Amino acid sequence: MEKENLITQDRIFELYGDYILNHGEKPKSIYRFAKDNEFEERDFYDYFASFEQIERMMLVNLFDKSVDLASEVNSSNEISSKEQLLNVYFIFFENMTMNRSLVLMILGNDKLQSAKISKQLKDTHREFIRTLDFNDWQLIKKAKNDVKNFHEKAREEALWLHFISSIEFWKKDTSPAFEKTDLYIEKTIDTGFELIDNEPLRKLVDLGKFLFKEKFK
Repeated sequence: MEKENLITQDRIFELYGDYILNHGEKPKSIYRFAKDNEFEERDFYDYFASFEQIERMMLVNLFDKSVDLASEVNSSNEISSKEQLLNVYFIFFENMTMNRSLVLMILGNDKLQSAKISKQLKDTHREFIRTLDFNDWQLIKKAKNDVKNFHEKAREEALWLHFISSIEFWKKDTSPAFEKTDLYIEKTIDTGFELIDNEPLRKLVDLGKFLFKEKFK
């Protein structure tokens, strides 16, 4: 017999988000959370092991959906790597804004808490970065294999540090429609790509460290 109240990952996201927005805290227990929402506790464990895991996966879920939404336009051969990156970022931050109250509650004001929540997001972000084709850069074409490998790892780390600095900027942004966040993302990506393309490889790491220190100091 088919369940009347079919529980899915997205449904748990929705129910959990509603709860913490309305109560300002986590549910008392998974058992109580499931019972109040008329599904079996064991169904919860098909998707998550804890409430903390839900919070870690919420941003991952938003990012994955942003990549999917951007995939149609990003599939064009005429779109550069930078444009693909920006398309995903703009959609992601639009999704973040649509769920701003919830995201701010999950991330909190503690940078260590934000770092903990974004740990799984880093892996997802890295997987996306690896789908981008940077091989048209002259710097990479001329590099030896060991330098190419270093360049890839440094690029991933620099772009990740830039990404979380953008999240921190968005958290504090008070401009209408958070337009300063869009400007921040676009301008710093432009600067980053300019440095990556024209400066020594170490500038990749320097860029990431600079962005991290500026937004987290």
